[in-house]
Amino acid sequence: MSQSQKRKRPESNPASGLAESDQQVVLNFIKSKGEDATTKRNIQEETKVPTQIVTKCINNLLALSLIKKIPHAHFKGDYYIAAEFKASNAVSGGEWYLDGKLDTQFINELKNACLHIVKSLKVATAEGVHEVFKKRRLTNVECTSQQISEILGSMVLENFIIEVKSSGHGEYHSIPVGNVCYRCPVGNLEQGPDRGAMASIPCGVCPRIRECTPDGLISPTTCVYYTKWLDF
Repeated sequence: MSQSQKRKRPESNPASGLAESDQQVVLNFIKSKGEDATTKRNIQEETKVPTQIVTKCINNLLALSLIKKIPHAHFKGDYYIAAEFKASNAVSGGEWYLDGKLDTQFINELKNACLHIVKSLKVATAEGVHEVFKKRRLTNVECTSQQISEILGSMVLENFIIEVKSSGHGEYHSIPVGNVCYRCPVGNLEQGPDRGAMASIPCGVCPRIRECTPDGLISPTTCVYYTKWLDF
């Protein structure tokens, strides 16, 4: 058999001791997951590269800044994503999460601001509260109308404000009949978001609580914060 007919062996990287073919397979698989990221176990199962080799490949790719290690907002363990991608909201948790953890400080700041606005307006729609946010620039980052709606919905569940529909009369004269709006409950004007039994439960500050279902992506069974609270 001539030299040209012999099968070429995978080239190795002297610095890492890895076959470049294995490393490229791992990198290509991580890239194929795009913004959804993936786990070490998933890489091993899908690529059939031995676990120890996958670990070495991941460490080398991290050192080369070709991939990133990120936390998942709803599941335990490390996830990996190609350097050129940004994690999807399903992975990062969206604007309510910071480095994979629920940003309770930011959420409570928004709740306090929303409560102050609702008190001052007596009756307000989500759009009306959002307009005040934009005009007064109450936060360092720009909030969307959807974010404000989620915060107000969370505050309703905590009984800090109540959700009503406009009658078009009296205090509701500027709001079209039937539109959803918010007001403070009678005799509860001084209560703030940091009080009450729900304040100590992670669900109390989670603006996605309405999306939380037993079998959903956001679920009590997969929520690391709810699990830690139960353990405590």
